[in-house]
Amino acid sequence: MSRTHGSKDFWLAALRADGAAILGAVGQPHVLTREVPSCPGWTVGELLRHLGSVYRRTRLHAGTTPPDQSWGPVIIPDDAPETADPRVAEWFAGELAQLDAFLDAIDPDHPTWNWAPQPKTASFWHRRMAHETAIHRWDAQLGAGLLPEPIESKLAGDTVAEVLDTWLPSGRRWLKGEVSGTVQLIATDLDQDWFIRLRGTGIALLDTGTLLDDAHPTRAEGSGTASDIALALWGRVTFEVLDTAGDESLLEALRAS
Repeated sequence: MSRTHGSKDFWLAALRADGAAILGAVGQPHVLTREVPSCPGWTVGELLRHLGSVYRRTRLHAGTTPPDQSWGPVIIPDDAPETADPRVAEWFAGELAQLDAFLDAIDPDHPTWNWAPQPKTASFWHRRMAHETAIHRWDAQLGAGLLPEPIESKLAGDTVAEVLDTWLPSGRRWLKGEVSGTVQLIATDLDQDWFIRLRGTGIALLDTGTLLDDAHPTRAEGSGTASDIALALWGRVTFEVLDTAGDESLLEALRAS
């Protein structure tokens, strides 16, 4: 079943570690114009502008915008340097630092909007920014020509949980259309698993104990490290990195958009 590993301090520690790793990756010469293979159409500089803009949007709205008012799309601010401008890394570092300070100061229970079936509180954004940063840290290292580091195990377990309890129930599935079946994901390094029922366009996380009968046959299974599962759900690697069985199209239906 899905278990959230996080807390404010846990997510902030992850944000800081992966944010520092991004800065380390993009500090190399001539990196900003390199393409990011895991983000087609983006260069490293474009990735920095996007992520810095996400950070700014969060810190400008999470403390002030009413919880029933949508924030609108992420917009690149006018003061963001161009993608190939070396100052874009410094600009990103400033946005990261300001987001860190903001999230450190705000009460996780402070009412604020989010787009998911979760309580409308600031803790959503502590979690969301940690995972956004972890995935794009992997992207930045790949784009910089480095061997991307796995996502830390406990954070990766919560990355998987966030896809299953937040992204997919919000309709943010990569592949559209109706899919039906039951999937089991097993994180071998965490001794944790998730059972997911896909029915039409809907998704439900199921308690393991409800699946011990023939009424809920598992039609697909994927087993591997929490990091590999998380990266597969986010389309950074294929599900071939996992040990799989059954109908693999059900695994593909779990990809987040």
